[in-house]
Amino acid sequence: MMRRREFISLLGGAAAAWPLAGRAQQAERVRRIGALVNWAADDAEGQARLAAFEQGLQQLGWIVGSNVRIDYRWAAANADRFRSYAAELVALAPDVILAATTPGVAAVQQATRTVPIVFVTVIDPVSAGFVSNLARPGGNTTGFALAEYGTSAKLLELLKQIAPGVTRVAVVRDPTLVSGTGQLAAIQAVASSFGVELSPVEARDVDEIERAIAAFARSANGGLIVTASPAQVIHRKLIIALSEVPATCGLSLPLQYR
Repeated sequence: MMRRREFISLLGGAAAAWPLAGRAQQAERVRRIGALVNWAADDAEGQARLAAFEQGLQQLGWIVGSNVRIDYRWAAANADRFRSYAAELVALAPDVILAATTPGVAAVQQATRTVPIVFVTVIDPVSAGFVSNLARPGGNTTGFALAEYGTSAKLLELLKQIAPGVTRVAVVRDPTLVSGTGQLAAIQAVASSFGVELSPVEARDVDEIERAIAAFARSANGGLIVTASPAQVIHRKLIIALSEVPATCGLSLPLQYR
């Protein structure tokens, strides 16, 4: 069986490679990759990233439809889909599963402890319990850490650079994710040094996002920080549109989620 460290994903700006030794086995059978992603199937950015993923594989000798097959599942920030699609992919007996975002990795880990898992777009995988440590992940899971919680404080610094007059900042987060709590704590730790008052906003769907941002925007000198989560990715265009309504409102988003 291919070792879990022998596959590195290109998705989310990563690089992909299987070792040269694995290529000698290409003629024996078609390798199979399961991919559980957060995007909706019709999301243009999601399609572009997966096209880059396939292009990277091709450059390394792995050609979709020839010596490798990729089974995609599009969860679109739906918790039930993450779980059901993870089970579907495991049932296909893939050589490796590419899992994106914290809910995606959690769902795949619950479904299998033997199939190699490579994760992307995950904040602090050690604190999330996905790996024992970054140097030696252990188990059947490895991948790429998007950031540590502490780097979330940088979002507030960037927001103040963009809009120096901001004195009130809403932090949009998904309360069901540990990563949302960790990011909020990092931002709270530096808020006073930037002279801003924080307002945590718990938003998981369209209605909650619209109500929360509209209510916050009624007062002046407001800014918005959006923590990384599957729901915020799916609804990013709505969040950006809502943030543009008040002229005094600034917006800080993790670059990977624009």
